[in-house]
Amino acid sequence: MKKEHILVIRFSALGDVVMAVPVVYSLAKTYPDVRITVLSRAYARTFFEDLAPNINFMEADLRGEYSGVRGLNKLYRRLTAKNFTAVADLHNVLRSDYLRMRFNMSRYNVAHIDKHRKARKMLTAEENKAMEQLPTSFENYADVFGRLGYPIKDMSFKSIFPPEGGNLNLLPAIIGPKKTFGQWIGFAPFAAHNGKIYPPEKMLEVIKMTKAEYPQARIFLFGRGKREDALFPKWCGETSDCINVGEHMETMQQELILMSHLDAMVSMDSANMHLASITGTPVVSVWGATHPYAGFMGWKQDTANAVQEDMPCRPCSVYGNKPCMRGDFACMNNIAPRRIFDRIKAVVG
Repeated sequence: MKKEHILVIRFSALGDVVMAVPVVYSLAKTYPDVRITVLSRAYARTFFEDLAPNINFMEADLRGEYSGVRGLNKLYRRLTAKNFTAVADLHNVLRSDYLRMRFNMSRYNVAHIDKHRKARKMLTAEENKAMEQLPTSFENYADVFGRLGYPIKDMSFKSIFPPEGGNLNLLPAIIGPKKTFGQWIGFAPFAAHNGKIYPPEKMLEVIKMTKAEYPQARIFLFGRGKREDALFPKWCGETSDCINVGEHMETMQQELILMSHLDAMVSMDSANMHLASITGTPVVSVWGATHPYAGFMGWKQDTANAVQEDMPCRPCSVYGNKPCMRGDFACMNNIAPRRIFDRIKAVVG
């Protein structure tokens, strides 16, 4: 009899891959004798490789070795050699659909995620919105394993690090030890789509309010890209004890270690919200075109710390990638900086 071995497929996006971490961990703890292999892109190795003794990671280069149908066939042959007994497709896109079809044809035990597309369409409709909480991504992922015959009994995940956080000695010297009298507060002000970005000039106001209230605080700016490169040096020039994280950190693992020691992270509905969540750090999240009802709130985050405007057009998008129907992004522009600052105070104390 084959040893039970589950293949878990989730290629992207970063935030969605990170949201699989608490669920896969809980699966591994519930079934310690079952082998689990996570198939994803190279960056995801950081999240899963040392998560639990019965979890393995397998990299899939979908733009190189495994590109196109020929590449996917090669990947499928490599996967079948690993003697999986069940396949969990947590992605349900063209590539994973093709692999799932091949596994189904070979009579594997296969299940895939239900994305609740009809309910999402009703949530984001211009008229007759159905403003109801959809199942979270965590619930959707767990449901896949339940249909495979592996119901998860205890979703007790807290952090990828021990209670004291990650090892600060692995970070650049500029970070140093954390002093007992100073707060560490992170800001990740950007996201992939404009509908999820709070106006940068207003976020700078939030940072200045935070420094005025907590003069001993250290401010850490998270994010990498052209917008960050243009603004972060200027912001750090105007703010004492401010560090542009991307300028000093070489790996995502280092950023996660730093996040695990923050007193609070301020983030959009973005990957950084989820990265901070799996380190056990409380997040003040800012929502515009999107809404927590779509099921993408960070792991164990308090909805009281989700800052958002109550507008009849919200949410207009599940992912924040649609143009604003009003043309003014009032869902973000109407949020006063003090509202975000007040939630930071509530979290930091």
